[in-house]
Amino acid sequence: MTDQPDLQRAGSSQKDSSSIIDLREYKQSKDALPITFHRRELDAILRIYGRMVGEGEWRDYAIDHLKDRAVFSVFKRSGEMPLFRIEKNPKLAAKQGAFSVVNVDGRILKRGQDLQQVLKVFEKVLKLIE
Repeated sequence: MTDQPDLQRAGSSQKDSSSIIDLREYKQSKDALPITFHRRELDAILRIYGRMVGEGEWRDYAIDHLKDRAVFSVFKRSGEMPLFRIEKNPKLAAKQGAFSVVNVDGRILKRGQDLQQVLKVFEKVLKLIE
C-alpha cells in the first residue's frame, strides 16, 4: 500500500496534461487585481497625514485595497469611525474624477481628477485677526 494514486487507465475521463488552454479564458476566469494607490499618490497622502499628525489632529490610518476602489482612512482614535476617507475609484475617472475626500457623515468634500487638488481641502485658510 502506497500514498501515491493509482495509475490512470487508458479510457479515463481525466484531462491530459498536454491540453490546450485559451489564454483569454484563463485571464477572464482569474479574479481581478484590487485597486491600489500608486507610489506618488501615497506620498502625497502621507505628506498631508504627517502634517496633521504633527498638529495633533490625526493619530491613525488604514489602507484598504478593494476590487472597485482604494481607500485611505484617517482616524482620531483607532477605535472610532474614520474622520476622513480619501478614495480612488477608477470607474469615476471619466465622469467626476477618480479621487474624492469623504467625511465621517459620508458627504463628499471634494472630488476631482488630480489628487493634489483634491487634497487641498485639508489646507487651512489663514484669517486676519484685528
